[in-house]
Amino acid sequence: MSWPLLILLAAGSYGLKALGVTTLGSVVERRFGSVVALLPAALFSALIVVMTFEDAGQLVLDFRVAGVAVGALATWRKAPLLVVVASAMAVTAILRALV
Repeated sequence: MSWPLLILLAAGSYGLKALGVTTLGSVVERRFGSVVALLPAALFSALIVVMTFEDAGQLVLDFRVAGVAVGALATWRKAPLLVVVASAMAVTAILRALV
């Protein structure tokens, strides 16, 4: 890849980001405000699902599933974030150590 092309792509990317923040941000927020507010949670959930159930393009059911289930249960019970993470890690580690 040549330097002029790299600089052009970087400038274009920065320009599109600036355009989105300055011009399109208010339009999108006015029309799709409730949906846009939910996007970070949906994307984070999708990332967790992919990292838990997929390995090298294959469906995997291993100890990570149990850890995520315990974390989800702790979240549902409104446990503090530290308790959620620690309990999910502990269950995953214990199950891996037992096998």
